[in-house]
Amino acid sequence: MSLPILVACIFLAGLLLIWCVLHFGTRWFTRTQSEQAVNAAQALERMFIFTDARKIIVISILCILVLPLAAWVITSNVVAIAAMIVAALVAPRFTVNYMAKRRLSLFEQQLPDALLMIVGALKAGASLPLALESVAQEGIPPVSQEFGLLLRELRMGVDFTTALRNLEKRVPLEDVVLITSGMALAREVGANLAETLDSIGRTIRTKLQMEGKIRSLTAQGKMQGLVMAALPWFLVAILRTMEPEAMAPLFNAWYGWLTLLVITVATAIGYFFIRKITNIDV
Repeated sequence: MSLPILVACIFLAGLLLIWCVLHFGTRWFTRTQSEQAVNAAQALERMFIFTDARKIIVISILCILVLPLAAWVITSNVVAIAAMIVAALVAPRFTVNYMAKRRLSLFEQQLPDALLMIVGALKAGASLPLALESVAQEGIPPVSQEFGLLLRELRMGVDFTTALRNLEKRVPLEDVVLITSGMALAREVGANLAETLDSIGRTIRTKLQMEGKIRSLTAQGKMQGLVMAALPWFLVAILRTMEPEAMAPLFNAWYGWLTLLVITVATAIGYFFIRKITNIDV
């Protein structure tokens, strides 16, 4: 085979490879972004935040384009650009998960007061729907939203047990399972619902107080984990400011990038184990 034919074959093979990467890569990226946007929109709807999946896709694509460009303009460093690309891909899902966990935590904090309102209404002679309506109208989100949705399901004719199971699915907390089980049991055997919910409310309040004490006692360990994880990067920033020439290979050579990767992995592993030690579940 002559040299021109060989060069032409290599050139055509390269073009074919580039076309395959662009074609299938674009399809994979589009499909992945669409699935993540739909999942994010559904998760936001469960938090009573209604938005369009197309808006989420646009925001995700803007993050993927803007963050690496900003890293290139500011640092002109390959490692920083790669880190921004990974951050842009992970940020939407991380943000939605953080919002969901924050909402669950806030719901758990509001739950004893909501139960106190329901118990007060029941002891005053009101029915359970009227007691739930008092929470939905006088409470604050997210507890008012969830109990309001429970009340609307009951008014639409949904079975009481099914409505309680839907509440458990929307709010996956052990305290909610305890409350729904108490409501269902009191309805089936004819027990005093006000006393049952009052006892559950006292139990949840005691548990929250214990968790608050544990968080206070473990706060020092968590702060030590944060300091340990941030200290290497703080030292790198200080040394780069004081000795830029000596620190240049760390950002411009392959062995410097490998060193940064080892530092990142080591600090991440250390921080993970410290969080595991200080995270005590009651």
